[in-house]
This record gives sequence, C-alpha cells and structure tokens, in this order.
Amino acid sequence: MKNLLASLTLLALGAIAQNAIAQDGPPPVTVAKPVVKTIVEDDEFVGRFEARAEVVLRARVSGYLQEVHFTDGSLVEEGQLLFSIDQRQFQTAFRQAQSQIDVAQATYDFTEEQLERAERLVLNGNIAQSVVDERREAYLAAQGALEQARATLELAELDLEYSRIAAPMAGRIDQSQVDPGNLVTANETVLTSIVSSDPIYFYFDIDERYFLAYARDARARGASLQEGAGQLEVKVSLSDNSIPPQTGILDFSENRIDEETGTMRVRAILENPDDILTPGLFGRVNVPGSLPYEGILIPDEAIVADQNRRLVMTVDEEGNVTPTPVRPGPRIDGYRVIREGLDGTEVIVIEGIIRARPGSVVTPEMVELPLVAAN
Repeated sequence: MKNLLASLTLLALGAIAQNAIAQDGPPPVTVAKPVVKTIVEDDEFVGRFEARAEVVLRARVSGYLQEVHFTDGSLVEEGQLLFSIDQRQFQTAFRQAQSQIDVAQATYDFTEEQLERAERLVLNGNIAQSVVDERREAYLAAQGALEQARATLELAELDLEYSRIAAPMAGRIDQSQVDPGNLVTANETVLTSIVSSDPIYFYFDIDERYFLAYARDARARGASLQEGAGQLEVKVSLSDNSIPPQTGILDFSENRIDEETGTMRVRAILENPDDILTPGLFGRVNVPGSLPYEGILIPDEAIVADQNRRLVMTVDEEGNVTPTPVRPGPRIDGYRVIREGLDGTEVIVIEGIIRARPGSVVTPEMVELPLVAAN
C-alpha cells in the first residue's frame, strides 16, 4: 500500500514539473523600433546673466540731500523722480540770472536805438563818424553781455533741474547710498545704481572646436558666424531648473578668439517681462550644434555598458537576441541620439533587458515609441 502511494505521489510531481516546463517558454521583453526624425543636436554651455544696461547715479550739483523718493530694490520707470537736493540756492541763482537778463536786454535795446540814430545823423553830416563807431562798439558790447546773461540763465536753469535727480532708464534700483541731510558732492558722490531688467543678456564662452563647427554651419547657411548669430535660437535654463527653459536669440559674438584662453565670448538676448531672470545668475544655454538631419533616437534604458563599449540588444523575428555596438550622442526630446550602429529599422529591447542576454531567445512584445518621450 505504501509503495502504491509513493508511486502515485511521484507521478503527480512529474506531471506538475512537465506542466511547469511546458509553460516556462522564452522570457518576455518589450521591444520597439527606434524613433527616426529630423533633429538638431544641442551643445550645452554654462554662462551668466548680465544686465543689458547699468547706470551708476551721481549728482551733477553739490548740495544737501533733501529727500529720497523710491523704495530700495523696487522697479523704477524712466524719468521717475529719485532724489531731491535742497533747491533754495539754485532757485536764488535762477532768479538772479533772470534779473541779469532784464538789465542786459534794456542795455541792448538802448544801444541799438543809439546806433540807429547815429547812423541816420551821420548821413546828414550832423555827427562825426567816430561817434557812430563808438555807439556801434557799445551796441556790440551790449549784445555780448545779453548773450552772456542768457548763458548764465541756462546754466542756472540746468543746476535747478539737476537738483531733482530722475531715473535715466527703466529697471531695478539698488538701495540708496546717501541718507537725507548729507552733503552731496557733484560728480563724486554715488547715490545708487540701476540695472535694466527687460531684455536681459546671457554671456558664455565657446572654445576653438565649437567655434570652427559653428562657423562651418554658418557658412552652410550662407553667412559668417557673426552675421548668422542673429538667426540662431537658443534655450537658456537656470541652474536649478526652477523655471522652464527660456528662449533667446544669439545677437553677438566677439571678433577674435582670446589668445590666452582660446575661447570666444558669445551673447544671447532674452525677453524678461516678469523679471524672473536676474543679472549675476548662472545658467545653462543649449545651442544648436548641427544642421538638421535624420536622427535615430532610443531610450537610455535600452543601452547597456560593456567595459568601454555601449551596446543595444536587437531581436530578430525568431526572438534571437544579438548585441549591437552603438555610439551614443546627446539627449534630445527625452531620448538618446545614436550616431553610429543603427539605421532605424532594427527592433531593440527597451524593457526587460536583463532577461535579453546575448545569444538567448526571448518573447518580444512590440510597442511604438512616441516622437517625444514622456518626462
């Protein structure tokens, strides 16, 4: 009886093992064809934002600061009043200059009448020519005195205007460097500074290798690097990726390569209406590094490392796995560019690659990759 039970148990275990073997076929993997589309490779550089314009405000006249009309760190408009210097001395000088105009004008009118009378009398011989000459001399002197008085009035008017210091441009203002009541010296005392905020510049350096590549692409477009800069669109990101990449235009490059560093400085200009980008911040700029071409793109997960080589696992119609060496390029649209090794018609393993060993057989499950990978 015991032998019968043992035999039945062995038969049951054998049946289970045979069923498991039958169900355990080639391991499943997810496969897809590479994405093939027109791309432009990007080169990434680190640079810094700088203001398009910066002004250091100094007083043009000396006097005691009377009032500050702005809040430190605020945005100011062009022509906005910022500082007031005590105007009393300038108003007095202005009124004095106006009175000198009245005196000079009266003298000028009188000498002009005297000269006209003398010129009429000399025709009849009633006065000597020397008298006419003396009156002409007095008239010319009065004319010069009137012009001098007008110039003095203009200077007094300028001094009075300069005692009220307005913003020469729109931008973000720094803190006030002088408190009311302090003496301000003309052309010496720094009051504050203003930096423009919109648009803003982004400067970065490229080396000789990139310069030659960009110059070659520019020639292919029928322009030089400097002439073609204004046609090239770039993307600039902050170092912490806190905001989406901002679009800018290359608008300037230096006219020579620096002999000491072997680099050339390039500039992009970006719109900054919300004042998000601040001068002095570091950022990364992505510059188109090639002309448009048909590129082959695959997910990074499909690439495996074999010492110093990079491989992808291709699968044929029978499920046979074959390793294929590739040369990866930069990332574009969430994929890795493959510069060599694939032509876009292959079927590659994108998931379950640990089960797709070289020379093994797998069960491929085909999917279609989107043109842009999901983040």
